[in-house]
Amino acid sequence: MSEQMRIMRSKELPKELRDRIVARHRSGQGYKRISAALKVPKSTVASIILKWKKFGTTRTLPRPGRPAKLSNRGRRALVREVKKNPKITVAELQRCSREMGESSTKSTITAALHQSGLYGRVARRKPLLSARHMKARIEFAKKHMKDSQTMRNKILWSDETKIELFGFNSKRYVWRKPGTAHHLPNTIPTVKHGGGSIRLWGCFSAAGTGRLVAIEGKMNAAKYRDILEENLFQSAQDLRQGRRFTFQQDNNPKHTAKITKEWLRNNSVTILDWPSQSPDLNPIEHLWRDLKMAVHQRSPSNLTELERICKEEWQRIPKSRCEKLVASFPRRLMAVVAQKGASTQY
Repeated sequence: MSEQMRIMRSKELPKELRDRIVARHRSGQGYKRISAALKVPKSTVASIILKWKKFGTTRTLPRPGRPAKLSNRGRRALVREVKKNPKITVAELQRCSREMGESSTKSTITAALHQSGLYGRVARRKPLLSARHMKARIEFAKKHMKDSQTMRNKILWSDETKIELFGFNSKRYVWRKPGTAHHLPNTIPTVKHGGGSIRLWGCFSAAGTGRLVAIEGKMNAAKYRDILEENLFQSAQDLRQGRRFTFQQDNNPKHTAKITKEWLRNNSVTILDWPSQSPDLNPIEHLWRDLKMAVHQRSPSNLTELERICKEEWQRIPKSRCEKLVASFPRRLMAVVAQKGASTQY
């Protein structure tokens, strides 16, 4: 392609030249001959003639808006970069754009990505999974996917969590005028280190919530065994699970310690063989979220009050919520298989 043709591809042709193209077309000349005679790319000739046939004119028609600052080629290149590395920053994309010869502002790049359905979002925090972890998760999912609902209803799910007095970790949005961000009604009070916290052990089944226990001091295997001794069978009794329930716990070292295993074995407790790094499979994680939201809506003022409110709100969680979460277990297993053992949306 000649240098003249390359220039013509990137610049709008003069109206006089467009008229000559149409005149030659009307006299019976073909696109190839017109292109060679006037040194205009054949695709441009075809485009001008098509426009003339459609609108009856060769003049420049009003455009729908300002021409895009970023070409389609540039936008596709940015989309490829984002898909290759979802954690790439807009500043890095700006450098890529400059290297391609299309210097674009951050807002132009952001708008182009939005047009392609890509939006900046806070990355979810998920456990680090090794190939061994993912393989174990797939094996677990396939093994239990066909368990009956009756079997799932006999599972007693357990876990520990920490609840801070003033440190509920969620974003809150407020409607405010510019310059009023620091006005008292537009802020959320915080205390250094959260103002203290409590650790809780809890359990639940499809029949409802079991015991919720505040953990005093540092948790170790002996303390965990004592919590089970005082609360596991009582929770099963309260939930009418009988003695033939299955106990779920994760693979925390305190849970797999020798004294814990001995206690479970001596008390004939059936354990659900749980894959490591799999909080997304445990429906109790959603109950913890429910509990924290409910507790902090009541704004406890000290740790004693925090513990009391936690236990009150735990008991208020409806059975229907527990049933729904347990019923989600097969979908969680299917999601693990679909993700080939990687983290799921749960």
